[in-house]
Amino acid sequence: MYRLLIVEDDKGITDAIKVQAQMWNLEVHCAQNFRNIMSEFAEFSPHIVLLDISLPFFNGYHWCSEIRRVSKVPVIFISSAADNMNIVMAVNMGADDFIAKPFDQNVLIAKIQAMLRRTYDFASAVPILEHRGALLNTGDNTLTFQEKTIPLTKNEYRILLALMENKGKVVSREKLMERLWETDSFVDENTLTVNVNRLRKKLDAAGLEDFITTKFGVGYLIG
Repeated sequence: MYRLLIVEDDKGITDAIKVQAQMWNLEVHCAQNFRNIMSEFAEFSPHIVLLDISLPFFNGYHWCSEIRRVSKVPVIFISSAADNMNIVMAVNMGADDFIAKPFDQNVLIAKIQAMLRRTYDFASAVPILEHRGALLNTGDNTLTFQEKTIPLTKNEYRILLALMENKGKVVSREKLMERLWETDSFVDENTLTVNVNRLRKKLDAAGLEDFITTKFGVGYLIG
């Protein structure tokens, strides 16, 4: 089942789209936290996004740009501000289509289905993991935070992926070493410690202080 994220603050419009989309077997999530759309984006991991221009706190252009930093998921703007300047701006921000309000629900669903067919006949959605505003893209192994990309080595990525997949849980040193063994012939405890310490320094420097917590004698977790 494809997942549709609707970023629109008009409840009447979102409710109408949701009802129609669910009739066509789409799983729908309507954004609630307009201060932090990316957190909901990461948690829901949509296959396609409907995005209005006029939103509380930050406009749709901002969120389209943020989505494009971490994902190639299709984005369709829905807006009454359908003049040429706004359409061009939306496309330049990374939008795949623009539908003017008011629109026919059947036309909207047809465009969504066409976009999904074109996109996912060739590729599948890439999950994004989020914690404290940091976004880990499992498609290209990158971490972004506050509009900056934090470079990760192969081992640092695997450690962080294991921790973010188990948010709120302690991941043992043994489990982390197993992750590193997937690509290296042998990893000892000292190698793991060195990689965790390097990863911590990168996160601290990026503003993610105390992102990784040590549980002595057990392992690590993200906090």
